[in-house]
Amino acid sequence: MSDENEEGLLAGIIVLDMSQFLAGPMAALRLGDLGARVIKVERPDGGDLCRRLYLSDTEIGGDSTLFHAINRGKESFAVNMKDEADLQELRTLIAKADVIIQNFRPGVIERLGLDYASVAAINPRIVYGSITGYGPDNEWRHFPGQDLLAQARSGVMWLNGEADDGPVPFGLAVADMLAGNLLVQAILAGLVRRGVTGRGVHVETSLLEAMVDFQFEVLTTHLNDGGRLPQKSAVRNAHAYLAAPYGVYRCADGWLALAMMPLSKLAPLLDLPALADYTPDEAFLRRDEIKSLIASRLQQKTVQEWLDILEPADIWAAEVLDWPKLLQTSAFRQLDMLQTVTRGDGVSVQTTASPIRVNGARHKSGLAAPTIGSQSDRIRTEFIG
Repeated sequence: MSDENEEGLLAGIIVLDMSQFLAGPMAALRLGDLGARVIKVERPDGGDLCRRLYLSDTEIGGDSTLFHAINRGKESFAVNMKDEADLQELRTLIAKADVIIQNFRPGVIERLGLDYASVAAINPRIVYGSITGYGPDNEWRHFPGQDLLAQARSGVMWLNGEADDGPVPFGLAVADMLAGNLLVQAILAGLVRRGVTGRGVHVETSLLEAMVDFQFEVLTTHLNDGGRLPQKSAVRNAHAYLAAPYGVYRCADGWLALAMMPLSKLAPLLDLPALADYTPDEAFLRRDEIKSLIASRLQQKTVQEWLDILEPADIWAAEVLDWPKLLQTSAFRQLDMLQTVTRGDGVSVQTTASPIRVNGARHKSGLAAPTIGSQSDRIRTEFIG
């Protein structure tokens, strides 16, 4: 195993995670997965609000499972932003950092004197990453930068569900996750550029920009299609712009996903000769009718019975797995994407590992999310004195 696998590609890079909730901490998590040292800067009185953002009634060692999932491997440095002595310590730490991530509401970071211009005066080599809800200077800038609200304003909800469902949100915090990933890309590019010029840079994105970018394919269609709105299928809809059979169907014992394919190829396999009579245009214009035929037929066999017919014919089909089924598959276990991480007080959490492999190996640190300020003294000794 090479040094890159043992230490990570970003070994030696110090990231100050001054963000909270999901989008910013997710970006810091990914940089940590790549080997950076991530120091979470949080309030001494309660820390990151995400510590109390419960997805269920489960807590581990006093913190939510969500906090554990998105802050594993980090150190915690407690700072009271309203105390000038604490702020001065933070500025000393900033002078020795490589990356800062912050997701304060527009205007707050300036009042703290920790905006990019102020930080760059302390450390001109800093790569400074910002995430907001809707951008730093438009008329929505003061709205709460929350995932569901960003989904609502982005138009994306009208792509989900079926024709009569109305807007349907994603069952995940997609705006936060996508914005975090975009910021990681920008920060990595900023670090590369700094290696060339020696100068830092301010990179930024927002939940809204991430959601608009997420829709670039279908939004481009809308912009160049006379402004027509997408029409969702009323039967087994999975994509507003794709023809039958694209969708998810109930079988005798579970659910089967069918992707795009010629109906003429599917017809003999499903013993539905009528499918071959539909033209490619009709596959979209009459998709509800076609998908109703397919849905009735697929209910007559089990998922595995259909896969035994469809897979040898190179039909794009897959069983719809829930988490227990996924975790039991050999394919998932072979990925080795789970790990148990442990905190200094002995609290252990089973969670996911980095989704990135370097030279064939997945970097795992084994460190759980920190308690508030648990590394403050060590960080002061190391960086502040």
